[in-house]
Amino acid sequence: MGPVALWHALSDDEAPPPPGASPVKIAGLRLRAARARPGADLAAVAELGGRFICPGDEEWPGQLDDLGAARPIGLWVRGPANLRIWALRSVAVVGARACTDYGAHLATTLGAGLAERGWTVVSGAAYGIDGAAHRGALAAHGPTVAVLASGVNHPYPRGHTELIGRIAEQGLVVAELPPDDHPTRSRFIQRNRVIAALTRGTVVVEAELRSGSLVTARRALTLGRFTMGTPGPVTSGLSAGVHQLLRDEATVVTDADEVIELVGSIGDLAPERRGPTIARDLLDPVAQRVLEALPARGGADTTQLARESGTPRDLTQGKLIELQTLGFVQRCGDRWELVRRVHSTEGSRRGGT
Repeated sequence: MGPVALWHALSDDEAPPPPGASPVKIAGLRLRAARARPGADLAAVAELGGRFICPGDEEWPGQLDDLGAARPIGLWVRGPANLRIWALRSVAVVGARACTDYGAHLATTLGAGLAERGWTVVSGAAYGIDGAAHRGALAAHGPTVAVLASGVNHPYPRGHTELIGRIAEQGLVVAELPPDDHPTRSRFIQRNRVIAALTRGTVVVEAELRSGSLVTARRALTLGRFTMGTPGPVTSGLSAGVHQLLRDEATVVTDADEVIELVGSIGDLAPERRGPTIARDLLDPVAQRVLEALPARGGADTTQLARESGTPRDLTQGKLIELQTLGFVQRCGDRWELVRRVHSTEGSRRGGT
């Protein structure tokens, strides 16, 4: 029917009832419609410096239309930024409320890293991972959006009143429910679909096997968004849900660069991961082969080393001299030995090598 026709059907007793609903259901909906005060709601959000946006408005994020019939009829917004623009480059970072120190540190680092690179961090302002992700973005002076399961003037949880206030000043606070409405269990689940649809991808930092964060991630997957997870200890119940998600359908990420490589544009590649370069890596292949032919203990003559390395004797002799100059080998008469290196000056003073 659409929101306007439905409103008329519920607020006017003479109007035809909505099709497909039982008389009991219609009676309950009409009671709720009777207490609605849209004018007062608009005045309340305006007093906060906020606004109400709906499909067709310039600020409406078009990706919410992917929800189809589950698309919100509108959103209440607090904050100075344009929600549509911020949502174009946004990532959801979600996870457990009762998170570990590891999870909180990782969420904060992800939030800061994404914000520093110009990506909007979206979460639900809950305790644990959500709050850590928001704080990371705020600390980096970057964009962040809190999607609430209550009205935008009803901070929840109460312990995050100050945090949500900071987000409203520096970022955006968004809600589907009108001002003064309070959260319920079902409203958290409804809120999660908005987070999933609003963003380019969802990262789950920590989650148990039964978790609202996994609901968000799987909704993101059905919407064709990127779904990611950060691994944790296999002995931790708070990582069990993430690991199950990774086994089934998600991608492992460990930092903001890897997240952006997935959700960003072509060329937004994470730096190549490699271990430290050691002196042996810089040798040419023939010198490496001769060096590897030397026994770990004792020595060998040039003829033996040529045979072991499969290298002509004259070339072997030349490479041994190079290796001696670089400090890898030493000559003892007609034999060659590996140079024993002291790994730590402090360790040698204590009797170590």
